[in-house]
Amino acid sequence: MKNLAVALERRREAHLYRSRRQVSCAQSPELQVDGRTLLGFCSNDYLGLAAHPEVIAALQRGAGQYGAGSGAAHLVIGHSTAHHALEEELADFTGRPRALLFSTGYMANIGILSALLGRGDTLFEDRLNHASLIDGGILSRARLKRYPHADVARLATQLANAQGEKLIVTDGIFSMDGDIAPLTALASTARAQDAWLMVDDAHGLGVLGAEGGGCLSHLGLSQDEVPILMGTLGKAFGTFGAFVAGSEALIETLIQQARSYIYTTALPPAVAEATRASLKLVRKEGWRRERLQQLVQRFRNGARQLGLPLMDSTTPIQPLLAGSAKQALAWSQQLEKQGILVTAIRPPTVPEEGARLRITLSAAHQDEHIDQLLDGLKKCMQIPT
Repeated sequence: MKNLAVALERRREAHLYRSRRQVSCAQSPELQVDGRTLLGFCSNDYLGLAAHPEVIAALQRGAGQYGAGSGAAHLVIGHSTAHHALEEELADFTGRPRALLFSTGYMANIGILSALLGRGDTLFEDRLNHASLIDGGILSRARLKRYPHADVARLATQLANAQGEKLIVTDGIFSMDGDIAPLTALASTARAQDAWLMVDDAHGLGVLGAEGGGCLSHLGLSQDEVPILMGTLGKAFGTFGAFVAGSEALIETLIQQARSYIYTTALPPAVAEATRASLKLVRKEGWRRERLQQLVQRFRNGARQLGLPLMDSTTPIQPLLAGSAKQALAWSQQLEKQGILVTAIRPPTVPEEGARLRITLSAAHQDEHIDQLLDGLKKCMQIPT
């Protein structure tokens, strides 16, 4: 504890120090950040719903009816009619018997894994899975095996020697690379090896598939093939919270055993009402997904013409590989001088020498915003490495 200041200084010297910014407006492409107007490309508000008038109005009505907070945990007196209605609507949206709300995606993942697994069981995770999945695996006390990114053949070898209950868990869209997991092959392998498959589709739901049904809808996978589906509400849905969808037995098991569900205050009911409004928009306004894909293609075409070191992604997550943390920071700072905000992502969030700009696009962006970003990136490429 005595060396905290020394450790912090070392982080600064290694270009790994992180700082918060103050945003003084609603989420939109043009943001007020630390007193400046910046064009933002680092929000997960993929469909531009975070400040949608219908969502805001639903939040206000919900606060008027239920107040600002839920008052208690779901199993005490915090489970409102708004929560229950949203769970039923999420179940219908995902085509599953039931859904269960969690306060955050992080809490959902640690709750699911620690409730379903224990000593003697084996958990298999993609090496690039989100930190919440890794931490959930550790908390479960199951044997944790990580396979190389998207390497289904290696996973099959690991599964053949496993004991106890076997659960494979993967991101649907990987949050730092933007690529889609090989879910069809994973489902086939899970079936052949008598294992369960769980997908964290935080970045796919709302963005891909019919009515925004996510990676599973996009690939035509059923509940039988992927019995555990986790999704978050703070990205394409524009609100806050998370949920898990699956069978009656799965949801009841989580209600009884998931510690991060049982021992925490429920999501404010007003947020549940706002999410009910955003869910309707996600399902009926397919033009938002179409517009988002147009912008992704416009950006990738421009980046290709400039020879930018863009990673292979067809999703709104467009990583620009810098290599070193120092280079990623230099690019981010150069963009900010031009009025563009893109966060530098550095280790340990990404592997060593994998530092990057994580560019994220929204249906709320305009064509000229993309062109402005490309012009800024062209100038970044002129910075000596």
